[in-house]
Amino acid sequence: MFTGIVEELGEVVSLAGTSDDSALLTVRGPLVSEDAKHGDSISVNGVCLTVVDFGDGIFTADVMGETLRRSSLGSLRTGSPVNLERAALLGSRLGGHLVQGHVDGVGAIEKREPAAQWETVTFSLPAALSRYVVEKGSITIDGVSLTVTDVTEKSFSVGLIPTTLKLTTLGHKRIGDPVNLEVDVIAKYVEKMLRDPR
Repeated sequence: MFTGIVEELGEVVSLAGTSDDSALLTVRGPLVSEDAKHGDSISVNGVCLTVVDFGDGIFTADVMGETLRRSSLGSLRTGSPVNLERAALLGSRLGGHLVQGHVDGVGAIEKREPAAQWETVTFSLPAALSRYVVEKGSITIDGVSLTVTDVTEKSFSVGLIPTTLKLTTLGHKRIGDPVNLEVDVIAKYVEKMLRDPR
């Protein structure tokens, strides 16, 4: 479980054996790997991955085919920046919202509108996820917990403050770049209970 508050902007060292079945992702992230242990969970661009090797400020994780199909991790290249967050500790502050690290779909940046102190960014919204996204609700974009400012059936917008623009991948991405989306898990549970109240 994560909070969607990015701890570190890391860098891809390598993505080996990329195929439909699996890949081995190695990431440079001195902060998140300083206390890493085998089996720990680290969110990489919003995807919960399990540490299988670590050392010298670097960690490695297996990426299975399901993850490659449902996320944008397969498009990463050596040197790609990635948002990193260690799993939340029980009793720590919940600065964002409850984030599982289970990507629901991939969107893309449609528009960027800079303002004096922030930027409004609009993303495409997969049709299957539109019912879970509401104005003023929470959404996770590449592992960043954000508040939805506007939503239609095919897109949604968020406001990014200078800190988010500087310290996460969202400040560097361009129009058309893919992003991992995770909707609020509570909405999915409510939907299932209303549909099948047994």
